Amino acid sequence: MLRKYSNHRTQGDNLKLGALTALSAGMTNVVSVIVFFSYTSNITGHYAVFAQEVSRGNVYQAAVVLFWILLFFSGSFLSNFVIIQGKDRISSYLAHAIPIMLEFLGILAVGIYLQFFYTDTLLETEFLVGILLFAMGLQNGLTASISNSVIKTTHLTGLTTDLAILVSMFTKRNNRSDEQLVKKFHLLLVIMSCYVAGGIISGVSYNFLGNATFFVVCFMLMFIAFYDFYKLRRTKKVYDNRHESPEENELNYGTLQDKSKNSEEDNK
Repeated sequence: MLRKYSNHRTQGDNLKLGALTALSAGMTNVVSVIVFFSYTSNITGHYAVFAQEVSRGNVYQAAVVLFWILLFFSGSFLSNFVIIQGKDRISSYLAHAIPIMLEFLGILAVGIYLQFFYTDTLLETEFLVGILLFAMGLQNGLTASISNSVIKTTHLTGLTTDLAILVSMFTKRNNRSDEQLVKKFHLLLVIMSCYVAGGIISGVSYNFLGNATFFVVCFMLMFIAFYDFYKLRRTKKVYDNRHESPEENELNYGTLQDKSKNSEEDNK
């Protein structure tokens, strides 16, 4: 899911990454609405709130919302910065996994704080919402960067528009047989479905787990990060077993010869 980049990605890679990250974004957004009464997977509404607060002359509130917007921006910037700077210096997998791990740490910190330290003050709420927006910016920047902007999983406005356009295109018979259009439709439909499913799961989980629902999101992010790590290790192990060094092959061949000679001598 993470180790491939841009046009090297397959439909399967995009489907897995889009589904899992949309699921985590939907969960994060719904549980943040329940706990903080604020959306955290996108900032479209925050721009409107910022404009409203400015028009009313509420300087502090406008500054807070602007700070949230900048945090989302910073998360997206940091994701792409790590990817473009790291792909030539470290492995592609590691460069792509770092934003996911940072997102994991941010959401984990919010979950821990809510469980053990939260006193429901306005300042705490503003700070924790900011962390979640930064985390969602990291995720959106990551998925958009490595998929060549094919995958964006933290908001559904543009995705719903793209789906509507594709459905209208499918009213023409020849477009329904276009493989690229069909693949794009399936990908967008999976992302939308998983985002909604994540929200439902999060809402139900909150009834049983409360603030610990954030830890469920963390588990999903860890799965995303370590899925490719496991596959890389397994592929490397298979490759090493099939491509032993010439010295090892000679040593193994010599050992077999010695065993054969010893066996012949024993038979005599």
